[in-house]
Amino acid sequence: MQDCATRAIDTAKRRGASYADARVMDIRQRDISTKNGEVGTLVESESLGIGIRVIASGAWGFASTDRLTHEGIDSCAAEAVAIAKASALAKHADVALAPEKAYVDTWQNPFVKDPFRIPVERQIDVLLAADKEMRRVKGVTLAEGSMTFRKIDQLFVSTIGSVIHQIKMQSGAGIVATSFAGSEIQKRSYPNSFGGQHALEGYELIEALDLVGNAGRTGEEAVALHSAAQCPEITGTIILGGSQLGLQIHESIGHPIELDRVLGQEANFAGMSFLTVDKLRKLKYGSDIVNVVADARLAHGPGLGTFAYDDEGVPAQCTPIITDGLFTGYLSNRETASAIGEDRSNGTMRTESWNRLPIIRMTNISINPGTWKYDDLIADTDDAILMDTNRSWSIDDRRYHFQFSTEIGWEIKGGKKGRMIKNPSYSGITTEFWNSCDAICSRDDWTLWGTPNCGKGQPMQTMGTGHGASPARFRNIKIGVAFAK
Repeated sequence: MQDCATRAIDTAKRRGASYADARVMDIRQRDISTKNGEVGTLVESESLGIGIRVIASGAWGFASTDRLTHEGIDSCAAEAVAIAKASALAKHADVALAPEKAYVDTWQNPFVKDPFRIPVERQIDVLLAADKEMRRVKGVTLAEGSMTFRKIDQLFVSTIGSVIHQIKMQSGAGIVATSFAGSEIQKRSYPNSFGGQHALEGYELIEALDLVGNAGRTGEEAVALHSAAQCPEITGTIILGGSQLGLQIHESIGHPIELDRVLGQEANFAGMSFLTVDKLRKLKYGSDIVNVVADARLAHGPGLGTFAYDDEGVPAQCTPIITDGLFTGYLSNRETASAIGEDRSNGTMRTESWNRLPIIRMTNISINPGTWKYDDLIADTDDAILMDTNRSWSIDDRRYHFQFSTEIGWEIKGGKKGRMIKNPSYSGITTEFWNSCDAICSRDDWTLWGTPNCGKGQPMQTMGTGHGASPARFRNIKIGVAFAK
């Protein structure tokens, strides 16, 4: 890796690059899925290559290759410089980067059990056992399970003198029970929808989830939803479970604070952002109890947005995004930080693979815990709908108007959790919604949820992000029915 990256940098400089960085990445992935007692997917893959990014004649160029010979690397570096010089013909201004120090470091996230050393047969057995438990429940039509493991071994080298080696191990798993009855479909997922829970951990995460032990309840709830009361269409109070609040953060805070969207450099996948630069440190984003951070440090937790350095060599940081309700920060890289007059990038450049340019991505965008105990929050709520586990979402191209539905809900009446509710949904305007928050549960109920499938860019890059959240209450929210007959 060192020889490849150093050669790439040297060649780029000889060809006329004023700046260059190279990322050698060795990515190993295992994907397993089961469906109704059968193995649906069993794929193991490995990808190794180098991506070379340069500035020449004041413009960016990028090229990549999996031909890691001297000739292959020299050709790739030369191509990156040639692309930069061609791009310079249409530039509006020279690329300007916020300053950054050089770092020489090695880092690996802690984990207990390497999932790639666990026999795949054993992993399949766990999924099939959970599958069997779900299908024991009369009325479960479809039982599904999945596991995903990813190991990223990466070396970053740049012309400013950085040499950074990082190894990241990611694991994730989940199960889903689906029930068809008449013209209605209901489903329950554990521990979360869209693939379950994912984190920067080893196989110990899968063991802690206890998929088999939670499979029966998951199936029972899916079937019970058919007999549940339809969600009312009202304006009222909602309590969101932590995983649903995590997705709410992702869509209505995480994406609009990406500074490339704000500056018009990125508009793919639901557009740009309402958070124009004039709103920084002026907009009342939420109520006084809302405090949100972008934190890539391991101290924040083993999230999918955790690392030691981003993909342009900037150390992991904690950036206050919303402070006592006030909008206080963006996700930036060295170029966009310079564009708005900030003195440093906050380290959010990330890439899916060696053959993709790094772009601004969410790290761990988390709401800080509040002070409420969960039982006390329920007891304090006279009339509300408790909603949990996302089922669908929609948001406009500036991340301002949204609608979400969840798999399940429960009535809260007189401070007690009551009957089950099906097809719950809620909608609103981003800033009005966050300003309506009047209670957040404590660290005891806070979880750093992993979202493994965030799409951005063209060509699209799929990236994992983290969202720490605990249940929270919101007043005067438009509540409705999703998936009604």
